[in-house]
Amino acid sequence: MSNLKNKVAVVTGGNSGIGLATAKEFRAQGAEVVITGRNQELLNNIATEISATGIVADQGDLASIDKLVEEVKNKFGKIDIIFLNAGLTAFSPVETATEEHFDSLVDVNVKGAFFTIQKFLPILNDGGSIVMNTSINANVGMPNTAVYALTKGALLSLNRVLATELAPRQIRINAVSPGPVETPLYGKLGLGQEEIEGFGGLLGKKILLGRFGQAEEVAKTVTFLASSDASFITGTEIVVDGGLTVNAVLN
Repeated sequence: MSNLKNKVAVVTGGNSGIGLATAKEFRAQGAEVVITGRNQELLNNIATEISATGIVADQGDLASIDKLVEEVKNKFGKIDIIFLNAGLTAFSPVETATEEHFDSLVDVNVKGAFFTIQKFLPILNDGGSIVMNTSINANVGMPNTAVYALTKGALLSLNRVLATELAPRQIRINAVSPGPVETPLYGKLGLGQEEIEGFGGLLGKKILLGRFGQAEEVAKTVTFLASSDASFITGTEIVVDGGLTVNAVLN
């Protein structure tokens, strides 16, 4: 298939997990792909592996976003797709959440995402597509995720507003909200293998399809939203959670 042939796509946080799976899917569909990350060596290795362009960028640093946009502009001129996947995940109970915890999540997940879109708009072709990686955490009320959840909720609100503002340019913007997905995330949260397996077993019982999702499954949803197959879809959210949020027997 080549639904994205002659398209240029930017995937932030494209060196692992859902971002990497999406970058691979975009490449398989014929797109030229730019991936970002903060680890130069890892980024270079991944970019070479999937025949993409790797650019070091930190979504929490506006100067870094400016540099990213300038590099993409110099290499490609214009782009067609942005997948805003980069973000921080950190949990804390409300009682012990620090200002640093709050600021770090908001700066990257909300402020960084907002200004990444703003700064790319001048080189995003009319008729282009933006997809944001949000989360079911915005809606499920999971304990200890207050700040993380509010950042994802903010993106869902931004999604609806920008769909209206960008419609005159025929730019579509949508959100994909994954549920539990098998990615390196859980290791980054400091959970041991036993804890991961225990958490997975417990949560797996709540998921109607009885398993965690795969990054590739989310990637295919993102690719659909980014492609002309979704040409009449904007301002919406697709939940990819195996039925977790509609399970009426949660307890």
